[in-house]
Amino acid sequence: MDLPEHAPDRMATPPPMGTVERACWDLVTATRWEDKRPPRAESWWDAPQPLRLEGPGRPPGLEELERAPRTPRPGALQRPEARAALFVRFLHHELQAAELFAWGVLAFPDTPRAFREGLVRLASEELGHLELYRTHARRLGADTDRMPIRDWFWTRVHACTEPAQFVAFLGLGLEGANLDHSARFAEAFRACGDEEGAAILERVGRDEVRHVAFSRTWFEHFTGQPLDFEQWAEALPAPLTPALFRGTPLQRTARAAAGMDTTFLDALARAPRATERPR
Repeated sequence: MDLPEHAPDRMATPPPMGTVERACWDLVTATRWEDKRPPRAESWWDAPQPLRLEGPGRPPGLEELERAPRTPRPGALQRPEARAALFVRFLHHELQAAELFAWGVLAFPDTPRAFREGLVRLASEELGHLELYRTHARRLGADTDRMPIRDWFWTRVHACTEPAQFVAFLGLGLEGANLDHSARFAEAFRACGDEEGAAILERVGRDEVRHVAFSRTWFEHFTGQPLDFEQWAEALPAPLTPALFRGTPLQRTARAAAGMDTTFLDALARAPRATERPR
């Protein structure tokens, strides 16, 4: 049998074969596209200590970029190649999100099993989004086998030493922002006649409502109180600020469906301009 290829990691000893933790390890460290697959397994190892992988394995063609390209202006999206480039970037985001949900299973073994089971489910759903984006990017002419990536999500996750920080950053932060961005780009794609691209973005946005709700539930569990804007802001890894995770326009209805109340959303809308731009 052809075994998965993995990037070496001097800090990591693989979990036992056949466990959920090993499947998560395989997803993160795999260096072939065919091995970036949902972490399915029958049994849990319940690791005796945290396993914090330093970084992901990357298939050939996903060389690291110093800075991501700028987002095309709305008028440029009339060109299929500009839309394809955006879908490649969305694909990158979904890959990193899937890897980091799997990373969280390994990094926080003392959390409730229900939390880690949820992270596994979310990792699988993010890989489903990745396939939707990859299919459409190819339809628009992109070579998805060669697409350098900016692993910005990975540069910040290591500052999350507690599970509340992890869900604050990845779930309430990045996935919360995607509720705004997916709606904005769906509108832009529909305006230039790409109905299929718009429908994909809307489908992902609906899924992300559940993802954000999951993170909100567990943030409340880990902090012991209802979602509070100031507490969320304090849990974000420095130097990240709340406004970094705010798109324009703010999708109040979607965010409310995920459990963000009016007080939280008003505070997010007023938050000072972001101090750092994802790159």
